[in-house]
Amino acid sequence: MMKLSVSRRRRASNISGYLFISPWLIGFLCFTLIPVVASFYLAFTKYDIVSSPTWVGLRNFIRMFTEDVRYKRSLKATFYYVLTAVPLRLVTALAVAMLLQRGTRLINFFRAVYYLPSIVGGSVAIAVMWRQIFGRTGLVNALLEVVGAVGPNWLGNPRTAIWTLIILAAWQFGSPMLILLAGLKQIPQSLYEAAEIDGAGALRRFRSITLPMLSPVLFFNLVMQIISGFMIFTQAYIVTGGRPLDTTLFYTLYVYQKGFRDFEMGYASAMAWFLLVIIAFFTILAFKSSSFWVYYETRERD
Repeated sequence: MMKLSVSRRRRASNISGYLFISPWLIGFLCFTLIPVVASFYLAFTKYDIVSSPTWVGLRNFIRMFTEDVRYKRSLKATFYYVLTAVPLRLVTALAVAMLLQRGTRLINFFRAVYYLPSIVGGSVAIAVMWRQIFGRTGLVNALLEVVGAVGPNWLGNPRTAIWTLIILAAWQFGSPMLILLAGLKQIPQSLYEAAEIDGAGALRRFRSITLPMLSPVLFFNLVMQIISGFMIFTQAYIVTGGRPLDTTLFYTLYVYQKGFRDFEMGYASAMAWFLLVIIAFFTILAFKSSSFWVYYETRERD
């Protein structure tokens, strides 16, 4: 009887536990797992939302790699953006974090001000504001007119359109800046004092102390920024719409156009799954390279 009573209490406890987590489980099944599985199936079909999916095998992937010219343009634009915006954002975040580390009476105010663009930077309102700033009669051209210069059509020029989005990305440095600032505060001050006594200059201290000790935090930020860089959508959709000449046609924007404008949901699903492969590849590459430049105090060195 004692064993039976314990078994019942354990079963009742398990049921209570599952009831408590059931909202999350239901949400995960309905809004994550089932859509992911359905998307994987649709990647091998021709599906226009209205009619039933038709199995086409690898046809969508063959079309992506051999027939779709705009797909190649979206890859080119996305890689250019990631390889430019991610380093620029990290460098800006590190520079501002090092300035804030010195301390000031208004340190909390400056942290909030610098972090604010990261909070609202991905919103539609900020994207609309950015489009107005770089428009023909926007703030940038108005400032140039003050000094007697004629500003170009920033959003209509293939050479400058993507740079308006890269500058927007660099402006949103608040999140990595706060993480880097926290990492800087964990570096023992005694290391800098010992290096200063040995005659090391500011540049040598930065290269030999700050970067190695901060490398785990830099690595985390690098991985997160790579992932978010490949997933950029709102800024390009609102500010440029992929124009001009597809120079800002980023990958996710093209997925959206194919799926919800052209109603080629099967083709869009195939594109989305290949984007997952791309992000996974660069994430793994970052982890593989970390052994050469990321320093951990607990790691044994040969």
